Amino acid sequence: MISKEILGNLKPGSQIKVYEKTGTFQGIVLARKHGTEPGATFTVRNTLADVGVEKIYPIHSPSINKVEILSSPQKVRRSKLYYLRGISKKNIRRKLGIS
Repeated sequence: MISKEILGNLKPGSQIKVYEKTGTFQGIVLARKHGTEPGATFTVRNTLADVGVEKIYPIHSPSINKVEILSSPQKVRRSKLYYLRGISKKNIRRKLGIS
C-alpha cells in the first residue's frame, strides 16, 4: 500500500522507483488515472536495452511494497505525458527540467 504522502507527490513527470515483490522498476511517470478510487492506476516508463518498457500499476496493489520518488519536474503543462514515448532521454530531461 502506498502512503497518502507519496500519492500526493506522485505526479506526471516524476522520476520514481517502484519496489515490487518480484524486483524494482525505475522510470518516469507518464500518467495518473482515476484519482484514489479502487481502480486508480499510474503508468511508469523506462528504456531498457534500447527498448521502451511501460508498466501500469494499480495504486492499491498488494504487490507494491514501496514507491520512492527520486525527483520531481520543475513544471509540467500536461496531465498525460504520452508524447515522451517518441523523444530521446536527453530531450525528456530538457523538456521536464530534471537532471
